[in-house]
Amino acid sequence: MVAQPTQRRLAAILAADVAGYTRLMERDTAGTVAAWQAACSDIIDPGIIEFGGRIVKHTGDGFLAEFTTVQDAVNCAVALQEGLSAGSLDFRMGVNLGDIIDDGVDIHGEGVNVAARLEAIAEPGGICISGEAHTLVRNRVNIPYRDMGEHEVKHVTHPVRVYAIDIVAGATTPRTDAKPPPEEVAYSDKPSIAVLPFNNLSGDAEQEYIGDGLTEDIITGLSHIRSILVIARSSTFKFKGTSPDIRQVAKDLGVRYVLEGSVQKSADRIRISAQLIDGDTGNHLWAERYDREFKDLFAVQDELTPTIVAQLEPELERAEYDRVRAKSPDNLGAWGLYHRGLACIFRRTKEDILEGREIFERAIELDPNFSGCHAGIAWAFSQDAYFGTTETDRARALDAAQRAVALDNKDAFAHIALGQAHASNDDIAAATLDYEEAIGINPSNALARSLLGSSLSRSGKAEAAIEHLEYAIRLSPSDPSIASFYARLTAAYLYLAQYETAVEWGQKSVQKNVAWTGRVPYASALGHLGRVEEARAACEDLQRLEPKSTVDFVQQRVLMPHQPYMDLLLDGLRKAGMPEE
Repeated sequence: MVAQPTQRRLAAILAADVAGYTRLMERDTAGTVAAWQAACSDIIDPGIIEFGGRIVKHTGDGFLAEFTTVQDAVNCAVALQEGLSAGSLDFRMGVNLGDIIDDGVDIHGEGVNVAARLEAIAEPGGICISGEAHTLVRNRVNIPYRDMGEHEVKHVTHPVRVYAIDIVAGATTPRTDAKPPPEEVAYSDKPSIAVLPFNNLSGDAEQEYIGDGLTEDIITGLSHIRSILVIARSSTFKFKGTSPDIRQVAKDLGVRYVLEGSVQKSADRIRISAQLIDGDTGNHLWAERYDREFKDLFAVQDELTPTIVAQLEPELERAEYDRVRAKSPDNLGAWGLYHRGLACIFRRTKEDILEGREIFERAIELDPNFSGCHAGIAWAFSQDAYFGTTETDRARALDAAQRAVALDNKDAFAHIALGQAHASNDDIAAATLDYEEAIGINPSNALARSLLGSSLSRSGKAEAAIEHLEYAIRLSPSDPSIASFYARLTAAYLYLAQYETAVEWGQKSVQKNVAWTGRVPYASALGHLGRVEEARAACEDLQRLEPKSTVDFVQQRVLMPHQPYMDLLLDGLRKAGMPEE
């Protein structure tokens, strides 16, 4: 027998079983079996087919089905429960959107595991859906949802948000083509994006799987970013093989942005192109081309997916800022103010940081539970630490960051802000854990990678830091914080006494107009190399930005718990000609 090739894809999964099946079998085996068979033949199997699903298998006391859209899966579950309510068996059902592996006989993977766990949580006669599923159907399926909080799932790293569907007896099942009002879809608070299937330009139909796999991985990667609403694969793959008008696609799917791309393989090379497009205007906001040697498909996907996702995140942030910049602040909601605040704090001047903090505070007046705004306030207070803030302000940074994480534990920026707050309070060990938590939530977050590298450097682990710092730069070479990325790498190479390399990265950071603290390791590296004129100019530059720049001042201001590295930094500054005090 020839083994079936396995397929990996994103799918909506409906898992169900009979509540109390063992007890029912003990009480009345023949009656229970007959009731189960009747439910399958009369309601379950035809109902799944009616809603466009595929019956994967019957499990003896339940079933597993796959759908192309979450909306169809939820509508089917509601219809089935309504139809089954008149029988003698009570079913529990779970719906999830996730990655699956299809071996031609059965489906496996985290997507199936979570659906099965949701089914186990559901009450008899009830339905539970995952947070990802809820995000996609809450405005499209007009039924009541009840937030049940987060639940741990075996073999799944992070807890799963669970929503219960409260089914009203006799309720009419929503239409599968139901859509929210256009204005609600197109202009929801979160920026929304649809990733269209990457076109195969190779002229070989067998290469379709390359573009499909990359598209699915990008959708999954973007889904890790809490500030972005990502349309499911099942909704975007209907455009596969077509050349649609992007503005019409955006209108049909209710999104602000569309990502399209192409894949072209020739011999042992592959070229992948991607373009981010404004759904309203059709204008290109960002485009990039990647040429790679092609030996292993999964190696290419593993390299390029996080790179594309990491580059898209700041581009979407810029686009959102540009969208709200023209509006009067009085006409902005919390989301618009949030993006204005982000733009301020990442400019990193003392005045901009103060303005950003004030904007976040105004946003919180509108939405007290906006995690990102609390994180922004924490970041602002933490950055103030580099300008000589008070102990009270550092405490306020920690309070705001802890509030942000409490409001949304799955927001990577909240954990980054908490890391910065811990770092500003000289708790580098705690900061390291916070950055690692952020990376666990969003592995493509270049800022978290860079800050983790910085934290490792300060802990005396500069060699380990370099891997994260260089990866952050590779992930997001046009990041708004790229100057700081360069400066952190400058410091890491300085601490390893690789002064020439440190100077190379230091020059790049200065060219990007890095802040005062980022220029300190560059001056030190020049001092260690004995490049007297350049070192003196670097020290003058530091004193221009901060007139108090002395060796003693740097020792007080730079957060460096690893004393040997601090000694090396200060020794280089002395050699560069910086006054002692």
